[in-house]
Amino acid sequence: MKHLFQFLIIIVFSFIGEFLHHFIPLPIPACIYGIVIMFLCLELHIVPLSAVKETGDFLVKIMPIMFVPAAVGLLSVWDSIADKWFEYLVICLVTTLIVMFISGKVTDWVLKK
Repeated sequence: MKHLFQFLIIIVFSFIGEFLHHFIPLPIPACIYGIVIMFLCLELHIVPLSAVKETGDFLVKIMPIMFVPAAVGLLSVWDSIADKWFEYLVICLVTTLIVMFISGKVTDWVLKK
């Protein structure tokens, strides 16, 4: 029952993000609104970390499984992208390196604060 309640808390923040996305005309995904609000609530101790920790840890552990449907979707359109696979690979590698670099710099900055 505890895990269900923790998951419900996470889902509530997700719905708040969806609600804000509907009413705020910015090109920001709804999940980002929800993540930022949840982060703020955790940082300001409005929601204690213990209220979502176990379920959050579980969701992070199973995260790779969530990418399986996307990979299967790529296989279903392989005929369309087969001739451009190298370009897609280069884009994925370059953007991954950029995200890793920026994430590292932001993390360094936050840790120094």
